[in-house]
Amino acid sequence: MTRHIEIRKNSYLDSVSLMSMSTKANAVDGVTLALLGMATPMNKEVLLNVGVSDPAVDAAKPSDLMVVIDATDDTIGAAIEAVNDILARKNKGSSDAAEVRYRTLDGAFSEVADTNLVIISVNGAFAAREARKALNAGKHVMIFSDNVSVEDELALKTLAHEKGLLVMGPDCGTAIINGVGLAFANAVRRGNIGIVGASGTGSQELSVRIHDFGGGVSQLLGTGGRDLSAEIGGISMIDSIRALDADPETAVIVIVSKPPAEEVADKVLAVAGAASKPVIVNFLGSQRTESGYANVTMTSGTKPAAVAAVLAAGIDKSTLDLHALNIPLIEEVRAKLAPEQKYIRGLFCGGTLCDESMFAALDKYDNVYSNIQKDPQYKIGATDPSREHTFLDMGDDDFTNGRPHPMIDPTMRLQRLAQEANDPEVGVIAMDFIVGFGSHDDPVGVTIPAITEAKAKAAARGQHLEILGYVLGTDLDTPAVADQIAMLEAAGVTISSSSTNLGLLAREFVAKGDN
Repeated sequence: MTRHIEIRKNSYLDSVSLMSMSTKANAVDGVTLALLGMATPMNKEVLLNVGVSDPAVDAAKPSDLMVVIDATDDTIGAAIEAVNDILARKNKGSSDAAEVRYRTLDGAFSEVADTNLVIISVNGAFAAREARKALNAGKHVMIFSDNVSVEDELALKTLAHEKGLLVMGPDCGTAIINGVGLAFANAVRRGNIGIVGASGTGSQELSVRIHDFGGGVSQLLGTGGRDLSAEIGGISMIDSIRALDADPETAVIVIVSKPPAEEVADKVLAVAGAASKPVIVNFLGSQRTESGYANVTMTSGTKPAAVAAVLAAGIDKSTLDLHALNIPLIEEVRAKLAPEQKYIRGLFCGGTLCDESMFAALDKYDNVYSNIQKDPQYKIGATDPSREHTFLDMGDDDFTNGRPHPMIDPTMRLQRLAQEANDPEVGVIAMDFIVGFGSHDDPVGVTIPAITEAKAKAAARGQHLEILGYVLGTDLDTPAVADQIAMLEAAGVTISSSSTNLGLLAREFVAKGDN
């Protein structure tokens, strides 16, 4: 085995590009490890954790690019060349050759002055500075970067509000602006339903369900997950609702968020209630069932929210395939599971998809653990073993610190799947597969071998292990959602038609006795 370490001075690449490139580099023949990252303290720590220590790495500055490649002795030369091609964006099929790159925002603004949106994807320590520069230049901002302080977020959003601009983020993972998907997004038809989301995969799920039900999306505006906290006060959410209310192409507004602070929920609902259009609200996990406003409908999940939205947009209910829960299927799976197989393990790429399934389980069971649980008694860490019912958001910072997001690189989830399959008390493993812009080229294909091995482990001890999958995507995505579903079904995976149904099916599959 040969190790190649290279430091490229002052060679900045944004985190979105580096995540995608790292995935491609690790797929090169002969490569056992490829790490591409800026020389930040966090990334240097990641290298130390995997046994990479070198004076050149120690001396590198945050503006330097670190390239570490481990490959077999006979392939190291070809591996270095292949990774260099990836970094040069010359890999086969890339459309980046015509991309124009600028070293600074000022340089970009001088060349393309008529742009009105800037996407910030830099180390979190520098994101606020660049976002402020864009706002002062009169540009809307989408901040993909995370690790931005609450104080900086509040200051940026206050500045944007004063200037009549919008800040999406920090840690904003998705948006669709005038039909163009940004960061992680799905291909959906244009239409008259506008989405405002304080959750990335929740917004994606709404967009694909609306598409599936025959509707279309006018705009999808992300706010970042902290926007509805007491500290931020829903600034971007409120400004986005007002923007969509003024948008002539939007007839219906849908809001999706994890549970907001109560006082912020009141503010958001008041603004929604003052809108001239129907507003559908889905605060996941919230106990609110009534909004107090005639034009505002509260819903209990992403699927009910999408249904309410398309009906408000004028789609005939008789044309909808609502995919009611399959009771015979539930009874069939229950009959296959041994008495001791009473627990669910959820391995999720999407945080909101994990939340929705976890909340469904919490409606029926008390012993539900997660790395995103609010109750400290039931909160576990990324490296902790699963307990009873466990739902893991593997896109959370605990899992992605220095690593690509599982929507791009599923390695961590594949390892966890193997661990969960060893537990004879597990009856169901629930998984999401997210296709579309920014995601892995074939999330199902890369997971099938691990699924096959997991089911074989259970069979060897005389058990049936139910793998329950949901593919978030549309017929317009690449790869197409139908193709991914067909591969899962061929591997013996049960398919859910929506994120909402995924959680409901999982909890019912393992119900015992009077549960």
